[in-house]
Amino acid sequence: MEIAQLKRAAGERAVEFVESGMIVGLGHGSTAIHALHRIADRLKVQELRDVLGIPTSTQVEADARSLGIPLTTMNEHPVIDVTIDGADEIDAALNLIKGGGGALLREKIVAQATRRQIIVVDETKLSPTLGIRWPLPVEVTSFGRVSQERFLKSLGARVALRVGEDGSGFRTDQGNEILDCDFGAISNPEQLAARLDGRAGIVEHGLFLGLVSDVIVGTAEGIRHLMRHDI
Repeated sequence: MEIAQLKRAAGERAVEFVESGMIVGLGHGSTAIHALHRIADRLKVQELRDVLGIPTSTQVEADARSLGIPLTTMNEHPVIDVTIDGADEIDAALNLIKGGGGALLREKIVAQATRRQIIVVDETKLSPTLGIRWPLPVEVTSFGRVSQERFLKSLGARVALRVGEDGSGFRTDQGNEILDCDFGAISNPEQLAARLDGRAGIVEHGLFLGLVSDVIVGTAEGIRHLMRHDI
């Protein structure tokens, strides 16, 4: 099967966990978009009713509105029943690197407020150790950005300022910049996360640790469902 088919299979399977009346976090990315379309389809035929979505990016908000998915905000509903989101890399402990699409801040806010965080990926995103397959995105303020670059390099990273598709500077929905940091294999993600959390000017980073309930993986042999309590 092609990667696109695996992504679609994973995204659509995750929507089976969405029930009528739920507040649903709507993730950003090329796999989560399939879940968005499936939610919209189920709402149209009234398999689902009274579902409200909380988008994790302005792009997802626009997509959800175009599909007719009713939306709400975290200020109105600070506790989310289930979120379906993607990931760039997943280790055996179901820890993640996220942020390839630039929505890591809102994605982490939503994840921390969610009762059941479901990650949907194709099998290429599975990794024995975080950092092998994907650099770590770090969202920083423009003020002091070069200082953050020096700090991240001192931790052992090769640092690249992210640029947009048109070659101009990339900006997040919050107007910040992203530094993509290649640490190589991250042997102690908890320690690295603590170092990054303690640095002024770093708004957020793409290490999502201990936040995932389920991972739905599209593979050539079919769907795999990984659960945290099985680890």
